[in-house]
Amino acid sequence: MTPPTLYLFGSAAPPLFDVAKVIEAAQADGWDVCLGLTPTAARWLHGSIDGLAVLTGHPVRSAYGLPGEPDVWPGADVVLFAPATFDSVNSWALGLTQDFVVGVAAEAIGRGVPTVTVPYWNTALARHRQLDRSVVELREQGVTVLYGEGGFVPGAAADYPWDAALAAARQRLTGPA
Repeated sequence: MTPPTLYLFGSAAPPLFDVAKVIEAAQADGWDVCLGLTPTAARWLHGSIDGLAVLTGHPVRSAYGLPGEPDVWPGADVVLFAPATFDSVNSWALGLTQDFVVGVAAEAIGRGVPTVTVPYWNTALARHRQLDRSVVELREQGVTVLYGEGGFVPGAAADYPWDAALAAARQRLTGPA
């Protein structure tokens, strides 16, 4: 049986530095993981990209391919966008798809691919009015947004909720228990 494919997308935020551990945890749970990054996140992990490609068995992507090029990844069963920054969440909700991962996440909504996101931003950005609108928009389109209780809380001392993110992705794949 072919393992389900998890597209793990990340923006440039401190939890991104745990991505190798998250990939390993997802693989231990039976996922085939494809890693996509925003351009800035790819710059942050520049020295690790080759190792992450070996770990996943797939190229790490941060840019759209050229027209006519074959897709190098299998199709996604679930998309997990974490960490998703203020810019990525707002762009995604508004349909601004200049970044590869934001574009694929936007298409996932239209294709009916189960999608989960866990944001990461500071308390000042959390007060921006557009942010609440974007979170509502994504939720109304069927995206599981782990923000607030049980998810990411700006300014909280708790660790980034990677376990909750992977559990939500698994739940979106399998449905209610």
